[in-house]
Amino acid sequence: MKNGPAARNPGSNTIAAKRVLVLTADAGFGHRSAAKAVVAALEETCGEGCHVEMINPLDDERVPALLRESQSDYDKLVQEMPRLYELGYGVSDAAIGGAFVDGALVVILFEVMRSILQRYRPDAIVTTYPLYQAPLSTVRVVDRYHVPLLTVVTDLAAVHRLWFHKRVDLCMVPTEAARVQAVDQGLDPQKVHVTGIPVHPDLARDWERSALRTSLGWQPDLFAALAVGSKRVGNLRDTLRALNHSGLPLQLIAVAGGDDELYRHLQGVEWHREVQVHNFVRNLPDMMHAADCIICKAGGLIVAESLACGLPLLLIDVLPGQETGNADYVVEHGAGDLAPDPLDALETMYDWLAHDRALLVERSRNAQRLGRPRSAYEVAERVWAAAQRGPRQRRGYSVGRRRRLGEMLDDHRVPRRGQILQDVDRPDRTTTEE
Repeated sequence: MKNGPAARNPGSNTIAAKRVLVLTADAGFGHRSAAKAVVAALEETCGEGCHVEMINPLDDERVPALLRESQSDYDKLVQEMPRLYELGYGVSDAAIGGAFVDGALVVILFEVMRSILQRYRPDAIVTTYPLYQAPLSTVRVVDRYHVPLLTVVTDLAAVHRLWFHKRVDLCMVPTEAARVQAVDQGLDPQKVHVTGIPVHPDLARDWERSALRTSLGWQPDLFAALAVGSKRVGNLRDTLRALNHSGLPLQLIAVAGGDDELYRHLQGVEWHREVQVHNFVRNLPDMMHAADCIICKAGGLIVAESLACGLPLLLIDVLPGQETGNADYVVEHGAGDLAPDPLDALETMYDWLAHDRALLVERSRNAQRLGRPRSAYEVAERVWAAAQRGPRQRRGYSVGRRRRLGEMLDDHRVPRRGQILQDVDRPDRTTTEE
């Protein structure tokens, strides 16, 4: 996508940049990583013609503490109570449960979303988190100001129904399987596009592996297994212990992902293989392009990034719910293997390296076939087109439409007070502009 032309202000000689608002959250790394990838692609391709803001609405102090703190509690929940997480995921993914959650979100986030839109006045909104769509849609209806709303889904296959909101203008999904789910959930097929999960544009660049390895201080001719951990990744210590004592001809590059306890543990290990141990890194794209395989959990973003690099995946941890679908997608398409037990991981690594790495080459070829390294650019192109169209002002509502709006607010238990009450209940003087 080439740099888009900026809009000219009426009555002025200045050029007004299009304003894009990217909404995300910090429940896991994936939502923010996808958002940052979209921002980077927009800034690269549109330049000064597009002003991009990325915010997390859940940081607003008006958001109830229970919802705001759910981001930091996410780690504890998935580590200590994965079955409870799985239960909650399943209940909210049911039709009745999903409708209840949507209604609750409208009540909780309506005023926050309304003030965000009034402050930023965006020409287009992108969300990489599913909880914002219902309240945003309600704000647009109440304020009669239709800002284009685009959703970026960050799970590969088993996608939660909350991602699929009928009032969005465009839903961008990672796979054909996710597109089918969206249509089955009632979305207009014309509004659903397969783009892949947006990964950072750095992953789309060409790299020379040997030079990269030299710059990273790796052994250039020795098989390199990149192990990416965090507080959310189980089994990594035991898996690395098994590989450390395996006798296999490999080097290990372990990234603790900001988990200080894991980092200290890995530093204290007596290693029998060539090894590098890092805590939090900012050059992961370099490492992924330099590696021969990756050892990680089945998170949507890390899987999408690995596929974009053509990296075979050794999946050692799967969070019940959406990550089950991610793991199934990788295994069914032959781009990696699932090995939650360290002995299974060791056996898989032996299989990959046997017979002149024939199975590893096959896994790599399949990963490259599935990967979409330019996904962020595809998303950015559609976001830019939406921003070019910009918001539409709806000047009036018929009696029937006002009644439907009132019913929608009542169904979601949104307090009809102040300006909302006036907007919904005042006598109609104009016809509806769709």
